[in-house]
Amino acid sequence: MTRPLRVALVAGEASGDLLGAAFIDALRERCPGATFQGVAGPRMVAAGCTALAGSEELAVMGFIEPLKHLPRLLRLRSRLIKAFLADPPDVFVGIDSPSFNLGLAKRLKRAGIPTVQYVSPQVWAWRQGRVRTMGRSVDLVLCLLPFEAAFYAEHAVRAEFVGHPLADQVPLQPDRAAARAALGLPQDAQVVALLPGSRVGEVMRLGPPFAGAAAKLAADRAPLPPLFIAPMANDHVRGLFQSAVDAARAPVRLLDGQSRLALAAADAVLVASGTATLETMLAKRPMVVAYKVAPLTAFIARDLGLVKTTYCSQPNLLADEGLVPEFLQEAATADALAESLGHQLDDVQNRDHLQARFLALHQQLRLGGAARAAEAVLGLLSAR
Repeated sequence: MTRPLRVALVAGEASGDLLGAAFIDALRERCPGATFQGVAGPRMVAAGCTALAGSEELAVMGFIEPLKHLPRLLRLRSRLIKAFLADPPDVFVGIDSPSFNLGLAKRLKRAGIPTVQYVSPQVWAWRQGRVRTMGRSVDLVLCLLPFEAAFYAEHAVRAEFVGHPLADQVPLQPDRAAARAALGLPQDAQVVALLPGSRVGEVMRLGPPFAGAAAKLAADRAPLPPLFIAPMANDHVRGLFQSAVDAARAPVRLLDGQSRLALAAADAVLVASGTATLETMLAKRPMVVAYKVAPLTAFIARDLGLVKTTYCSQPNLLADEGLVPEFLQEAATADALAESLGHQLDDVQNRDHLQARFLALHQQLRLGGAARAAEAVLGLLSAR
């Protein structure tokens, strides 16, 4: 190209911001003059992306919950379409948030702009008919999980397994002692990390049972209870979780960010299903996974038979077996979570088994994901 590469990006939530920042760095290494603009979080902005909106605007989940935000999201999508069509980028990369990004990508693809979806929606798990929408909306899907590319190949959609950038960023053997020193935690204490999610809806639903589990486990293990730490994604969810902690009278220390340090420091983790389960796996820590959505969303997904997979957490999906316990919907009670956490803390044989399995899965994903994603996008552009 005779002029610098121009990239439009739309990333939703904290996990998308992490992926986007790593992708920007990798693409700029190959195209030093490249420019980036779109919906970005703080890490992407720090990497040099001009933010037309913040990634937190896309932090909605489920079937029903986004309906409340639909007018705002449609206005944002319309604004982005207008901006990108008025000054077309060389490529559009939607990072996660498929409900928002695929509609945007379809409109841009129709205008002749190459389009990429970075992070496949779980079309292999539920509503598999959406794969046809993927083919109409994007020219390339960048897959983080190894089995996804094979699924797309069966449906004639171009896709590449690039590995997971988080697997490159997290060391194969996290340093527990250093993490505890950085957080001011005693080296000989039992430590439990609580990660109730980065989205408001998640924390509203999971905050009370997570805080209740901490309170129960602390009471059961008096006079030497574990130390509980909870890294918070932002001030809004911190306030929500603090209210749950106060109501349960749970001895939990809230942290501003620092999730990787918290995971490295922990002996066991109570975590909301999502990218955080992958981060916990990469930290080689035993975990208990919980997931709650609005009742109507759960009915649509579960009772109408739209879900085609047995598991919801990343470690279990990758291993295709129940390595870690999952508590979904009404099963995610404070008592059940506390009992399962206690088992994770006490079962040394299980911990050793998980560490070995998690290490093997980590190595499978550790492919230089951001670099491979950048190469795949450049390959798409060079072929046109």
